[in-house]
Amino acid sequence: MRASTPTVVRPLLKWAGGKRQLLPVLAGHYPPAFSRYIEPFMGSAAVFFDLLNSGRLARKAIVLADVNPDLIGCYRTLRDRPEAVIRSLQTLAREYRSSGAASYYDVRDTRFNPLRAALRARASEPGDVADMYTPGLAAMLIFLNRTGFNGLFRLNRHGGFNVPAGRYTNPRICDEAHLRAVAEALASPGVTIALQSFDRTLDQAAAGDFVYCDPPYAPLSRTSSFANYTADGFTAFDQRRLQQKVVAACKRGAHVVVSNSSAAEILHAYTAPEAQKAGLEVTRVPARRAINSKASSRGPVDEVIVSNVKIAALETVKPQMARARLKAKRKSA
Repeated sequence: MRASTPTVVRPLLKWAGGKRQLLPVLAGHYPPAFSRYIEPFMGSAAVFFDLLNSGRLARKAIVLADVNPDLIGCYRTLRDRPEAVIRSLQTLAREYRSSGAASYYDVRDTRFNPLRAALRARASEPGDVADMYTPGLAAMLIFLNRTGFNGLFRLNRHGGFNVPAGRYTNPRICDEAHLRAVAEALASPGVTIALQSFDRTLDQAAAGDFVYCDPPYAPLSRTSSFANYTADGFTAFDQRRLQQKVVAACKRGAHVVVSNSSAAEILHAYTAPEAQKAGLEVTRVPARRAINSKASSRGPVDEVIVSNVKIAALETVKPQMARARLKAKRKSA
């Protein structure tokens, strides 16, 4: 991968639990040196883009993986056919300016979901859906992400995308320069975009690799769960399997960082004797819940960072956090 890019590359998609607000804290857990970078839950890939912008991925192999075929199909299609995706997205943006929320539901219900259903019917396995993704479908996913409620990707039990329209005055749907920058980053030498489960991805982690895991968070209450980024969801059993795979990767010598909620099951799992023996430590950090349907419930809440990487000295982390706060203040001014 090139040591630098012409501009700072932002994540392509908004994603439940996206990590942009926590990047200054997460950066303190980046290992000072590593051989390969691995993300088993690609999502918005905020940490990948952060590492890319800092030049820390120069000449390294990168594995970006997820089990969501729509997500992987969208990223691969933008990487391979950016101009076709941009043309389709420009058309959708014009429709939205003309019809607003009505165009959102037209795209979701009469185009996106029927086309996805047709792909699933033709596919013999999930990987086929990602392989058959078209520029039109990729543009629709980006469009729905930019104009849907809080940028969520949620599926019902039948695999249908069911996020309602968001309340936006003038959403930026087609930022051509940004789309091309993301496509260029994903097309860089050494980058692999894989459709595969987190356990298979973590099994690849070896000594010296840097692994960042951002799974669907364990719910803090019975009503706060939001893990349906696939039709099967992400269960408590999956959280336990993830802990076992993380511990195993640590024992093989990988540098591992995990983000999750501060739910009791997570705290118990990552303070268990086997986790401590693997060198894992739990750090609580305040974050802001952003996907609750009630604005009053989107306040600060503790999340945790679990890692076997010793946190960087505070003097190296605080300036980054100060810059982030200053940037946020300027935007709100």
